Amino acid sequence: MARKFGIFFTIFCILSTSCLGDWNILSQHKTNSGLQISLKNYCESWRMNVELHNIRDYVVVPQECVAYIGKYMTSTQYKVDSERTINECILYLSTNCILENDGKDAWIFDIDETLLSSVPYYKKNGFGGNKLNVTSLEDWISQGKGTALEHSLKLFNHLKGLGVQIFLVSSRREHLRSATVDNLVKVDFYGWNSLILRDQEDECKNAQTFKAEIRSKLISQGYRIVGIIGDQWSSIEGLPSAKRSFKLPNPLYYVA
Repeated sequence: MARKFGIFFTIFCILSTSCLGDWNILSQHKTNSGLQISLKNYCESWRMNVELHNIRDYVVVPQECVAYIGKYMTSTQYKVDSERTINECILYLSTNCILENDGKDAWIFDIDETLLSSVPYYKKNGFGGNKLNVTSLEDWISQGKGTALEHSLKLFNHLKGLGVQIFLVSSRREHLRSATVDNLVKVDFYGWNSLILRDQEDECKNAQTFKAEIRSKLISQGYRIVGIIGDQWSSIEGLPSAKRSFKLPNPLYYVA
């Protein structure tokens, strides 16, 4: 028995030393300037630079940051960051936004990670660490499992109360219309003016081009776009622009 315990203890010490060695290497990692950083420092910096649009066109979340991103997307901090964005929207509407109240004041919402959360899907599929499987994601969307982002629902209802025309503009494809409508209504999003999805003729356009063209069409119809909110820069960049644009946090994936 003593001999077996000794062997077990020896193996345990070897494994523990190996793990500690890896952690020490990681904790002593240095930036180009020589600054010593931890894994948390590295991943927080990566996430922040995604939000600032300094990091673009990434296909997957860095493997060493998958756990960190998953923790963030299910954390109180994510909710606080989202709530702050919504509060800034409402502050803008109450202070610097002049509404004409003639039925032509308009606001544009994206859908995924703006009105509906697909975090439950990504939780089961690597929190952005795996290359996106469009077929798998669309199958999940077709089941109407998206959950409401409660702070966005607050803004949505606030805009309805102000008489602002609400347009939902999403990169989702047209064949998902029925599932999208059902999902939105199920979690209390209703009363929008129009839901605009990608048609077959839009397949070759990137998201920014597609959404900018929709804004142009709305303006040509006499609408004044007083605001846009989305989780991707491609939802809010490009011309013509809204009077104010607001971005919600989302480091899970990048849509150009």
